Amino acid sequence: MADRLRIAMIAACPFPWPRGTPIRIHRLAEAVARRGHEVHVLAYHLGQPLGSASFELHRIRDVPSYTQTAPGPTLRKLVQLDPMLARLLRKLQQRQRFDVVHAHHYEGILVAARAGVHSPIVYDAHTMLTGELPCYRLGLPGWAKRRIGAALDRRLPRWASHVIAVSTSIRDQLVAIRAVGEREISVIPNGVEWQRFDTASTERSGETLIFTGNLSSYQGVDLMLDAFAEVHRRRPEVKLLIVTDSSFGAFEQQASRLGVREAIDLRSIPFDEQPALMALADVALNPRVNCDGIPQKLLNYMAAGKPIVSFDGSAVHLVHEKTGLRVPDGDTSAMAAAIERLLADPALAGRLGRAARRQVREEFSWERTAERVEQVYLRLL
Repeated sequence: MADRLRIAMIAACPFPWPRGTPIRIHRLAEAVARRGHEVHVLAYHLGQPLGSASFELHRIRDVPSYTQTAPGPTLRKLVQLDPMLARLLRKLQQRQRFDVVHAHHYEGILVAARAGVHSPIVYDAHTMLTGELPCYRLGLPGWAKRRIGAALDRRLPRWASHVIAVSTSIRDQLVAIRAVGEREISVIPNGVEWQRFDTASTERSGETLIFTGNLSSYQGVDLMLDAFAEVHRRRPEVKLLIVTDSSFGAFEQQASRLGVREAIDLRSIPFDEQPALMALADVALNPRVNCDGIPQKLLNYMAAGKPIVSFDGSAVHLVHEKTGLRVPDGDTSAMAAAIERLLADPALAGRLGRAARRQVREEFSWERTAERVEQVYLRLL
């Protein structure tokens, strides 16, 4: 094991929280701490109860008027919460003398840069803002959001001593736009807690589809509903289970218009209870069209041994006809046909699910992710 390091991880988000960025920070902090390092996570005032943890959590002071937990930028984050987080980092840096500051996502690197720390900064790039920023309502036209996103993608990595990309796609894009040199960036994907999904059931209800995650516009929920409506017209017994903490309000009208609202079951449950619920589903859906990173839900589906239907644009690590079914981006009829194929062929569904689970057990673990992150720290020091 390497010498004990003191690490600050910047979580400019609700923490802990059951979605991609907070989950990566949480599990990586745990795994790095298990390797013998002292890990401090600095986060917003918002988050679920942490319970016992192998790392220290530091929050900014409470801001009662700010309760938003959905992903995406807001003016309040930029002008109030992030400066508070930067002041917290400066204060802790004076006391703790961190060896490395590990800044997650674009707001994390903004906080680290604003804090003016002298320790090496690692920028953990979870996505490309050129593609993601236009998905949020910021009161700006789409072209302006894309231009701002592209400028940030070029500039933010230059503030770091090293960049970690969660996927080869992000690495290749950052290198191509000369935001970072090939030697200054590493690809370290997410892990998955496949042990949590050992309760996966071998029983099939033959009629339940599942989607887990937030309902932001980039998730493609509208496309999923269109595909589900096609399936439901031909197989009225099929149900759609949506596990989320988000409001379904933006999709109520569409679901009613399509005649499927009564066939949709909305659940909000803690992450620890999701594996048992997922085990009862027959097909898992990933309707996101564009994703430069790795959707955590995809790895969770694979760990649960679920047969998956996914659009190509976010089907990272999913091998068509071997560990899941991939369909062209935005083609809801193709998604519906793939769903029906799995429902009608339990043998195929079982084979794909078992192969997916085998792949994540062999290739993806937070322990392996932490080991590779540790190597980055040691190279910098």
